[in-house]
Amino acid sequence: MQTSNYLSQDFIFESWYVAAWDHEVSTGQMLARTLLGQPVLLYRDTQGQVVALADKCCHRAAPLSHGRQEGDAVRCMYHGMKFDRTGQCIDIPGQDQIPAKACVRSYPVVEKDRFIWIWMGQPQNAAPATILDFFWHDHADWRMKPGYIHYQAHYQLVVDNLLDFSHLSFVHPTTLGTASNAQVRAQVDRTDDSGLRITRWYINDEMSPNHKRVAQFDGPVDRWQIYQWHAPAFLRMDAGSAPTGTGAPEGRIDPRAMKFRHTSVQTPETLGTTHYFFCQARNFALDNETMTEAIFQDVCTAFGEDRNIIEGQQKILNTDPNFHPVATAHDMGLNQARFIIHRRLQNEQAARTGTPT
Repeated sequence: MQTSNYLSQDFIFESWYVAAWDHEVSTGQMLARTLLGQPVLLYRDTQGQVVALADKCCHRAAPLSHGRQEGDAVRCMYHGMKFDRTGQCIDIPGQDQIPAKACVRSYPVVEKDRFIWIWMGQPQNAAPATILDFFWHDHADWRMKPGYIHYQAHYQLVVDNLLDFSHLSFVHPTTLGTASNAQVRAQVDRTDDSGLRITRWYINDEMSPNHKRVAQFDGPVDRWQIYQWHAPAFLRMDAGSAPTGTGAPEGRIDPRAMKFRHTSVQTPETLGTTHYFFCQARNFALDNETMTEAIFQDVCTAFGEDRNIIEGQQKILNTDPNFHPVATAHDMGLNQARFIIHRRLQNEQAARTGTPT
């Protein structure tokens, strides 16, 4: 699908991606999901371990997700070929000899921080130690509810949105934003070859609408949004509001302050659609399930506002493959992210072809 020269026309394969939340792959059920343009089948074996296979039988390309699980294996329900958890065919009805090529691809998977991570690149390059940390997903000191959205848009448009919070004043005036969001310039720092740290402080400012709805105090605040972005599309944010003048910018957090950890992860489905995994965790009022649900619904409402404009943006870009944006001062973060993604793509393509970058 050709969308726009403004958007990359290939995927970074040599990376860990999120395939699903842990609860999306339940025992006895099979989940079909397209990731980086590839059909993938996810299921749990008899030990509860997640298995990821290419969702395409090697015989006639029938989807294995239309088949049935038999113990640790999956049987294609077109002509009955059966594949074990490594993707090797172990049974062909009416045939004793199994060809060596009778197999489907198996993908490395790791379950960590309630995410099911998958490696879509060369299996020998999959290093679980490099998986990013999202400890607040299942830590006893934090509470959250996991969310998922399907976007009819290229993942880079979602990344752009997350790396320029000046849009909060206009897209989210009643959910996440205040007038000051469009006025405060972010500090953008490179952390490594694949990452950025973006810092915003709002001193003696009003609370954002979503913070007001759960705050235990009134009045002006010093609030912060400190987020780490890592290519291809991972955002981990430390955010919060403290009564103004109580020392939050210097690292002294007042007991009344609200602290949040936000997760926004995008996994490309195709060049025009995206899987979006998110949550908003907090470290206060841990036993208040009503608050957990209220925060979740607030985030869902805000992300619906984002999706409306981003999917509209995608439709416009589909009509103009040669679009080139006019930059503003707030674009520093997203421009650096695009450079990082572009460089990663160049390096992968060079590695595949054996040509220097």
